[in-house]
Amino acid sequence: MAGFGDRLVEAVATRGPLCPGIDPHPELLRAWDLDVDADGLRRFCDICVEAFADFAIVKPQVAFFEAYGSAGYVVLEDTIGALRDAGVLVLADAKRGDIGSTMAAYAAAWAGDSPLAADAVTASPYLGFGSLQPLLDTAAAHGRGVFVLAATSNPEGASVQRALAGERTVAQSIVDAVAEVNLASAAAGSVGVVVGATVTDPPDLHALGGPVLVPGVGAQGGRPEALGGLGGAKQLLPAVSREVLRAGPDVAALRAEAERFRDAVAYLA
Repeated sequence: MAGFGDRLVEAVATRGPLCPGIDPHPELLRAWDLDVDADGLRRFCDICVEAFADFAIVKPQVAFFEAYGSAGYVVLEDTIGALRDAGVLVLADAKRGDIGSTMAAYAAAWAGDSPLAADAVTASPYLGFGSLQPLLDTAAAHGRGVFVLAATSNPEGASVQRALAGERTVAQSIVDAVAEVNLASAAAGSVGVVVGATVTDPPDLHALGGPVLVPGVGAQGGRPEALGGLGGAKQLLPAVSREVLRAGPDVAALRAEAERFRDAVAYLA
């Protein structure tokens, strides 16, 4: 199987760079006139899968599934399977990060042979970038991708991410570490970073050698027209969730809103 980086490049070339999110927030379930339980969660996801079936990559937000316990995980597994059946790459937004055997267990769950394993997963490096090695190794062995948090939009993140580590910010050191992984990998471009759409001083991304997930487009204030050239990145994946999901539950309306955003960022492909 081709590595995640190659599969992503091919998918984006034919389906565009937008990454719609599946964020089944209780408020959205209510707005869609769905019950806030596992049955409502399943119906929400079924609608999203149908609406997003011709996109390159879709990002389920794992936290909103975990809230329903084992029943939520069943829905997540089924949603991942349904998206894959439609030819969509799946990015599990799990933001896992730990050390040693615990990180290895997370890696097995989200990037190994587990039913939860997606085409790619988000990860937090803030226990030290080296702590992610089990995940990076497992993902590489299974042809999967990893998106490492670098510079997020939340104000609380700045005190850590923009702190200086020598002559670089911590965020820049994360980007540089990812660049080294991509440079040394036979499956180039399979490790990316996450940089928020509203970050005003993004790290230098010229040498990254992988994709940049850009969450926060739409409801969080990021504008599609402002993303061009972000940090010198060569492959941007703008992510939009609630701004699109508000158009549901009608499948056609939801698809049309997602396509409107895809058209707005088509120049990034």
